[in-house]
Amino acid sequence: HFPINATITNGGATVELRNFLGEKRVRVVNMLPGVKVEKSASTKDELVISGTDIDLTSRSAALIRQSCLVKHKDIRKFLDG
Repeated sequence: HFPINATITNGGATVELRNFLGEKRVRVVNMLPGVKVEKSASTKDELVISGTDIDLTSRSAALIRQSCLVKHKDIRKFLDG
């Protein structure tokens, strides 16, 4: 119902998430140093996060996950309307 748009800016150093649950606010997630993000060429709705340090790479993925948490709503209910 609400298609989420992910835009990659700054050469893969920043992800902008738009239209999450129909919100007008743009969520900007900056990747940690040495971590790049890109859209997957083979799969449609997939982001590929790559880097040399596994700790920084996994923390960057966690930052994206934390920015999309549903707060103050019952997640068992469909949130699309």
